[in-house]
Amino acid sequence: MIAVRPPTITLSGVERVYAAATHEEVRALNGIDLTIAPEEFVSVEGPSGCGKTTLLNLLGLLDAPTRGALTFDGRDVGGQSDRERAKLRLRAVGFIFQRFYLLPTLTAKENIALPMRAAGIPRRERESRASELLEKVGLDGREDSFPHQLSGGEEQRVAIARAFANRPGLVLADEPTGELDSQNTATILDLLVAAHEITHSSVVLVTHNPKVAERASRHLTMRDGRVIADTREIVP
Repeated sequence: MIAVRPPTITLSGVERVYAAATHEEVRALNGIDLTIAPEEFVSVEGPSGCGKTTLLNLLGLLDAPTRGALTFDGRDVGGQSDRERAKLRLRAVGFIFQRFYLLPTLTAKENIALPMRAAGIPRRERESRASELLEKVGLDGREDSFPHQLSGGEEQRVAIARAFANRPGLVLADEPTGELDSQNTATILDLLVAAHEITHSSVVLVTHNPKVAERASRHLTMRDGRVIADTREIVP
């Protein structure tokens, strides 16, 4: 399995508007101009409702802009079909969520292998890769454990391993430590930083926690659907 090259992602004048029950528009993103360069580790902070998750959904090809342009390694994905975005997303993007989203009927190893199976990776290769990733996140020997047999921190380690299974160029983490205590938070962040440094994947991390955001090398702050601060503008 060949690693996907970290993409350059560019948003130009991007807006995301939703229709509300009152027939009024809800503007989740309001004129975003942003470039994520290959191999960057970026944190995104801001209050609830400011557009952080909407931005992450666009970066992860789960959604498309209402207006403006979104390019993923030079490809305008805003006009692609859901199927086209899904195909690109499967190989190029890994996701880590706050609530893990491990399938309860699958073992740790099977959960990690799932995206590789969807990508058509041969069984022997995906089993070898899943075992390798379990070892890297400190869970060797737990291959046959089901999610209910793991602690929250262990579940998130499995989720991190799953996110890197297809060797994506971009990993998106939405509040990955939001349900963990301080000790597990530190462990998970160490793993994420180490994985970023080893694989050279780009990472975008959404968080409410300033101490979590500090682990990134670039920091964005959002308010009311806009990026109001970007350390790239002030830090060489």
